[in-house]
Amino acid sequence: MAEADQPVESRARHIVYCGVCTLPPEYCEFGGTSKKCEEWLEKTYPDLHQQLYSEEAINANLSTLSITAREKAAKDAAKKEAKALQAETRDAERKASSKIQIKRVERNKRKFVTVVIGLEAFGLDLKKVAKELGKKFATGSSVTKSPAGTEEITVQGDVSDDLFEWLIDVHGDKVPEDNVELIEDKKKKAAA
Repeated sequence: MAEADQPVESRARHIVYCGVCTLPPEYCEFGGTSKKCEEWLEKTYPDLHQQLYSEEAINANLSTLSITAREKAAKDAAKKEAKALQAETRDAERKASSKIQIKRVERNKRKFVTVVIGLEAFGLDLKKVAKELGKKFATGSSVTKSPAGTEEITVQGDVSDDLFEWLIDVHGDKVPEDNVELIEDKKKKAAA
């Protein structure tokens, strides 16, 4: 039979990548978030989950290991799970203690800018938020470096009250209202 007569087999393969750790599901155990990966796989690809995490598959994989290798694998899995849980707890504590400050700062005699500090702690992209603020308030808005070296959003104009309400309305799912501070930069006028 000639080679031209044989059916052409497609060499391209469809590979599933985990939505949590971005590894193929066969390798999720090495990523440190194996429990979350398993839950994601069960919701998204139940047939693949059955293939990888069924009792038969787990027992077949364990039977090929020696007793010491099984114990080591169990210890490693417990360590990774504890490390992931600790990292999650640390992130939650950091978010709870983080504050977003909205300051009204006087530039010239009666000109003000509004400065927002601390959004990055809540997982918000500063450039995207600055662009949204510029559109919302029809004014200039940019990400700048503060004298302390951190990044902040500077919005032209005195929009601190409106910005506070907008932040809670639009990003209230990520930013708790209790973590937002409104700071008034009041300067005393000299007695005439």
